[in-house]
Amino acid sequence: MSQSVSNPPDVRVGSSENSVAAQTVALDVTGMKCAGCVRVVEQELQQCAGVVSATVNLATEVATVQYQPEVVQPVELAKQLTVAGFPSQPRIPAGSATLEEGGLLDIQAQRQLETRKQLWRLAIATLLLLLSAIGHLELLAGISIPGLSSIWFHCGLATLALVGPGRAMILDGWRGLRRNVPNMNTLVSLGTLTAYFTSLIALTFPQLGWECFFDEPVMLVGFILLGRTLEQQARNRAATAFQALIALQPKTARLISSRNQKDGGINLTLETALPSIEIPAEAVRVGEWLQVLPGDRIPVDGEIIAGQTTVDESMLTGEAIPVLKQAGDFVAAGTLNQSGAIALRATRTGSDTTIAQIIALVETAQTQKAPIQKLADTVAGYFTYGVMAIAALAFLFWYFIGTHVWSDVLGNAEMTMGSGHLMSHHLFTHHPTTPSPLLLSLKLAIAVLVVACPCALGLATPTAILVGSGIGAERGLLIRGNDVLERVYHLDTLILDKTGTLTTGKPVVTDVIPTQPLTSYSQESLLQLAATVESGTRHPLAVAIQQVAQTQNLPLLTAQDFLTVPGMGVAATVLMSENRIPQRVMLGTEAWLNQYEISPTGPLRDRAADLAQAGKTTIYVAVEGEVVGLIAVADGLRSDAIATVAALQAMKLDVKLLTGDRLETATAIAHTLKLKPENVFAQILPEGKAEVIAQLQAQGHRVAMVGDGINDAPALAQADVGIALHSGTDVATETAGIILMRDRLKDVVEAIHLSRATFSKIRQNLFWAFAYNILGIPLAAGVALPGYGILLSPAAAGAMMAFSSVSVVVNSLLLYVTFRQQSFFHENH
Repeated sequence: MSQSVSNPPDVRVGSSENSVAAQTVALDVTGMKCAGCVRVVEQELQQCAGVVSATVNLATEVATVQYQPEVVQPVELAKQLTVAGFPSQPRIPAGSATLEEGGLLDIQAQRQLETRKQLWRLAIATLLLLLSAIGHLELLAGISIPGLSSIWFHCGLATLALVGPGRAMILDGWRGLRRNVPNMNTLVSLGTLTAYFTSLIALTFPQLGWECFFDEPVMLVGFILLGRTLEQQARNRAATAFQALIALQPKTARLISSRNQKDGGINLTLETALPSIEIPAEAVRVGEWLQVLPGDRIPVDGEIIAGQTTVDESMLTGEAIPVLKQAGDFVAAGTLNQSGAIALRATRTGSDTTIAQIIALVETAQTQKAPIQKLADTVAGYFTYGVMAIAALAFLFWYFIGTHVWSDVLGNAEMTMGSGHLMSHHLFTHHPTTPSPLLLSLKLAIAVLVVACPCALGLATPTAILVGSGIGAERGLLIRGNDVLERVYHLDTLILDKTGTLTTGKPVVTDVIPTQPLTSYSQESLLQLAATVESGTRHPLAVAIQQVAQTQNLPLLTAQDFLTVPGMGVAATVLMSENRIPQRVMLGTEAWLNQYEISPTGPLRDRAADLAQAGKTTIYVAVEGEVVGLIAVADGLRSDAIATVAALQAMKLDVKLLTGDRLETATAIAHTLKLKPENVFAQILPEGKAEVIAQLQAQGHRVAMVGDGINDAPALAQADVGIALHSGTDVATETAGIILMRDRLKDVVEAIHLSRATFSKIRQNLFWAFAYNILGIPLAAGVALPGYGILLSPAAAGAMMAFSSVSVVVNSLLLYVTFRQQSFFHENH
């Protein structure tokens, strides 16, 4: 090939030779408050010897680390983060034996406890804020409540707010400042403490003429805790779909005793339970027999060996209708056994089960970072220092310059403060009514500190991805890696494989035509010969020929020296039943036979052309260098193929058909799908499919490839976005960037819609996060004060900061509404 094949989306390539042997671990990290914390955690990990790469997700509070096990262990990495102020531990499935025996904490339980503490803090802060407001009733309504209007009462409220609900925030901010890694809590703490101690000095030394604003710390703590609580609730809502997916993993399994296994047969009327032992599902080994009773979730992937039942597979396929399962059928872990008891043989256990792989894919997608997030991470790394510098400059400017150049701003500030929020100094005549230059400068600096929101920058991407991947998991759309979202957004071309993708993948033999006048081969003998040669491969066409031979009770002949040429044909040496003489038999395309100087007769070639124009695939049969017949196979289009292609074209995608089949057959299918003839690539070998995509990419196109087979793997890897049907081969699904679990072609449309909608949310969130800080910080610094008399009080700044991060999370949650509306529209139009 002239173009190099790109790496599969899930393979990370490092420049170090040692990275080949690197392993990946997920660490649960607590204590992160903003994007600045994320950068600190990543730096702490990357500085550890043996760490190849580290990616941290603020929304899920997970660090994904590639490390060299011979140099460092995950426990050591977790200890390093814990020492740095971010309590961490290797991620362990909840309730597992490792969790209990290793003395590790249940992170989910710990987070639930922290949520309850947060609610208590909010309740106390709300009560203090309410009491503060009641204390101002004399100013608002002339109602005097003894004691509540006292400045000392408001001082007590501010003190309680800081040592009570605000204590954790202040301590965390101090720890960050002490470690030289200030975070959002550092900014808020500096602002609230500055307001508190300034007011305390004014109260203690009234002769200074300073005003008291003890209500500022109370309101700051209340608003910030309210915002964080709402943000946490929204983040929990965003993670609901993923948590529901994890909950589907069964905890236990019923192991059938080895004695019953050795008996070789089980009488399962399932009116009585078999002798079994209950063991952890993660302890089941491949090959062991398990009993599953009605109402149980199937613990592992396996093959039913006895019994009959119906299984709810909606968690995998999205289809609510139960599926009948009996001996010989395969079932997946996490699906629900409904009507009957069954015995099954475990085929895939632990992390190899379908549900475990789905969870791993979704979790990987959630913990990775989209390329678009890099700018936000870069800004967030220096954000806190920058805000502290701006706050200091704002103070110095207004104290030494601003209040002297624009002397009237003190009067404007008085009116703005009085109308914007309740100020303690209005209640006490022994304080001046006009703010001093020092107090005004301090308030502007405080406003700058508390209005800045690095949290919004850190949550912009991960919350949207958290919601998007959760929706995808619910609908059987698995997106592997956040870079896929960005590439899907820029797609302009989509290529569809034919066999098994556009078609059902279950072809049937429609015509068996012996060459005339060679009457030595009847339809039955020609079919028997073809089935014998095709027994050496499992291609869908081979399966179709073998099935019709079995239906007609045609036994296979003795054969050897099998040869398979992907996309061309198969061959074998067959012992003919009549004379037991070995003869070389070839089945394949005309082009392949021509390579061996074998050509069909004119009439047979004409008949093949007629069949191809009808959309059928033709296979020539040659014995000892002479064509003796023709077999035609038809693979019907999927029921949703036409609607899917139309929907993709409506999305402004240039849809093309790619197949190894004859041009006539491909053209007939393209006509049905309303594709232009120039959008058909026929008679393309597997390696040629990747070359076709590379050529389109060289022309500047962003290409997606949809396929399902081994021969599609190179093309899926070469494409900007590979999309695989789950019914396809493991090679195809491992190579693809998007996997469609429900095996429905129209889910290609759903997957592209979800990817585009999620990426749009990311862009919206990042725009809002940057715009908020770019506009909010100058406004808090007093830019609009001289000309327009607009002053942002510290309390108002705190409220803005609290709700800015909430707005980012809520906007991500709106993805549920947006995607449902789009899905409804496309299902009904």
